Amino acid sequence: MTTALTAAAEAAQLAPVFDADRLAAELDAVTGHTWNTQRTHTYGGQVGQAATIDWRVLPLRSLGGDPTRTDPGGPGPQAFAPTRWLVQMPYLAEVLASIPAPLNAVRLMALGPGAISKAHCDPKYRLDRGLVRLHIPIVTTPDAVLVLDGVEHCWQPGTLWYGDFSREHLVRNTSHTVTRVHAVIDALLTAELAAWFPTTWQELLTHGEILLNHTAPNAAAPLDGTLIPARIDHTTHGVLALTVAGRTFALAPVDDAEFRFSGWSEQRTLQPNSDGGLWLRVRRGRALADRLVPAEPRT
Repeated sequence: MTTALTAAAEAAQLAPVFDADRLAAELDAVTGHTWNTQRTHTYGGQVGQAATIDWRVLPLRSLGGDPTRTDPGGPGPQAFAPTRWLVQMPYLAEVLASIPAPLNAVRLMALGPGAISKAHCDPKYRLDRGLVRLHIPIVTTPDAVLVLDGVEHCWQPGTLWYGDFSREHLVRNTSHTVTRVHAVIDALLTAELAAWFPTTWQELLTHGEILLNHTAPNAAAPLDGTLIPARIDHTTHGVLALTVAGRTFALAPVDDAEFRFSGWSEQRTLQPNSDGGLWLRVRRGRALADRLVPAEPRT
């Protein structure tokens, strides 16, 4: 059976169009050195393997604001923050600030002449998980395409695009001279950002199995599983964090009482209660599973 998500188009152009000439001019401020090769991010929170093709990255927002990290990052002990490179691109910083959603990683990604990636999927960037990946092309050529779910795309400079990168995709640049550069933005889906999608998407975004951050779900089911000890405290950087099974995860507030994992959407949240316990919540689309974890008795 085809679901509303799989039936949706693989990509959509969002409402704003930005100044392509200003974006291209700002590249001059950050291209005085060779960018580092793109790397993956593993589920264990580690930086993964480097790309084997000419696919390079300049991080504008990264975990801890690290100017050397080229991976997209994820939940961990640090929150996402601007890097020193973003200061050198004030117009792009203005563009990012205009996006009505919390931002995770933002990277300039440069695909060199002759570079072709392997086909792959990025499964966490799904509407029902509340995470989206957006592109703003800055430098492109008709010879540089994104093949997304079998459809070729060559998006134009200054436009803003959503792509369903949980579907199989690859990038290919058969130009002999031009390096394709896109700003790639990982964001949490909000109702305000959803309003930027085309009219043809609004029925899905209003009634489909979509996780809109800050939207209360309407279905419930119990969470099962064995409990393990955990604690919430402040790190040496002053960040509120959850430590469990030897790993630490920075937390970001959803509202006055509920927190999500920094680097993730409201698919996974927790809320302390007045007795010292925690409500654990997992959302998928509009469905909610929650469980109360009582505090351990004091000895």
